[in-house]
Amino acid sequence: MAMLQRSIPCDKNGVRRMAWMRRLGLLALAAAGLAGAPKPASAANLTAVLEAEIVTLDPHFIGAYITRTFGYMVFDTLFAPDSNFNYRPQMVASHTVSPDGLTWTFILRDGLLFHDGSPVTSADVVASLQRWSSRAALGGRLMAVTDSLTARDPKTFVLVLKEPYGLVIETLGTMASPTPFIMPERIARTPGTERITEIIGSGPFTYSRADHRPGDRMLLRRNARYVPRDEPADFLAGGKRVMIDALDIRVVPDAGTAASALQAGEIDYLQDAPFDLLPLFERNRRLTVQNFTGPQMFTGHFRLNHVAPPFDDPAIRAVLLRLVDQNEVMQGFGLSATYARSCAAFFTCGGPNESTVGVSALENPSIEAARTALRATRYNNEPIVLMIASDLEAAKVSTEILADRMRRAGFNVDAQVTDWATLLARRTRREGWHAYGVHALNVDLGSPLTNSVISFNCQNTGTVGFMCVPRLNELFDAFARAPSAEARSAIAGEIQGIVYSQGLAVPWGQFAQPAAYRATLRNMIPSAIPLFWNVEKP
Repeated sequence: MAMLQRSIPCDKNGVRRMAWMRRLGLLALAAAGLAGAPKPASAANLTAVLEAEIVTLDPHFIGAYITRTFGYMVFDTLFAPDSNFNYRPQMVASHTVSPDGLTWTFILRDGLLFHDGSPVTSADVVASLQRWSSRAALGGRLMAVTDSLTARDPKTFVLVLKEPYGLVIETLGTMASPTPFIMPERIARTPGTERITEIIGSGPFTYSRADHRPGDRMLLRRNARYVPRDEPADFLAGGKRVMIDALDIRVVPDAGTAASALQAGEIDYLQDAPFDLLPLFERNRRLTVQNFTGPQMFTGHFRLNHVAPPFDDPAIRAVLLRLVDQNEVMQGFGLSATYARSCAAFFTCGGPNESTVGVSALENPSIEAARTALRATRYNNEPIVLMIASDLEAAKVSTEILADRMRRAGFNVDAQVTDWATLLARRTRREGWHAYGVHALNVDLGSPLTNSVISFNCQNTGTVGFMCVPRLNELFDAFARAPSAEARSAIAGEIQGIVYSQGLAVPWGQFAQPAAYRATLRNMIPSAIPLFWNVEKP
């Protein structure tokens, strides 16, 4: 998850004092100086500070965004979305589909080599997909309708389905995390419940443990053996031509130090530009601020515990839909309309599954309306435990605002501040908490099958607060089998109607997490997932 960079003070009404915050940000920046900044890298290397340290290197094992970023550098995929989110061949040269839609035959393109020099074969693909599908819900859905997945010869693999499935290419090319990256068969045979210990991909950068100092830096070197596609680079699709010798990823936990280092030219790229410093960065001609829109924005949600009384009552959960003011949350971050917007579409605004079904539940938020609705329920002043992540700033600010509004509407709120790791552990318990805030990329939230707020429905997991609405699973299956985008969009609308009628979750706004980089960098691919092919550093 991307993390915002600063604690934001608020008054009793939850209004954020942005002038104060910006002054504090500038003072912190000046105080940080360059004492803790990384030393300059050679001109042949591009130096980056990412959202977090890359700790887990197994791209199938975990859905962490930072691991996905690492995966796209070191591994490769069969298909990939372009900037219009059309799925295009990447490792695949061509494919055919039988008239009945059941047999899919894929041929790998020439020149594919793993970093150890061995050729990429269809056996590697089969083993990788089987391992990935054991960790990813989307992959598991494909395998559930698969009769066989076999290697016909070293360059050809065949997928035979039990029934027609409308999302084969979208599944093989999904960027949802965990992502279906391809690795050598001998490594992919590692059970999905165990982390791989040997990191060998076929992507445009190579990883070596000798170039990795945990807590300090990771150096990913240009893969001289990589053969890019002939097409121009287009988001995650096209030719991945690496124009630098190495990507030097530094671990700089302090945002002020990283921001100072960027301005001084000590680093080239900062993934998460601090919100309060955006005006300063925008005025600096030596920097470029990279904004994101639509699918590459984030959407925040409050996730609710569906089994802990009184939130086991849909009527009480639904009161929050009348209560949350998305504009107030975005103002709490201090973001202008350039970087933030309200959005009632559960599967994100601007995406293919945007719908207006049920959104009236979010219109005209009002403390008084919520108070009236709450009085009509069986709520009896039971304590409502809100978990507030102290180190995930967007979640922290949004949940603080929710706590204030809930109290004013008549809820007995117990706001408990904890770190994110502790929150994740607590949410696995069925009691002791009622709600918390979190956010995710729209590219992951735009489909019912990858929307982490609801996709684990009826799987007895705290990930979605032990939610179980059997009708949703029927609609998930129908969505996956739908023959067209139009049919899928209609089903997504029906799902959204259930989400709002049952008060399953509450969205709190859509925002961008801009990146910033030295203006001397050329041809940086606009992507909320940092991508370092195609970019040139003079």
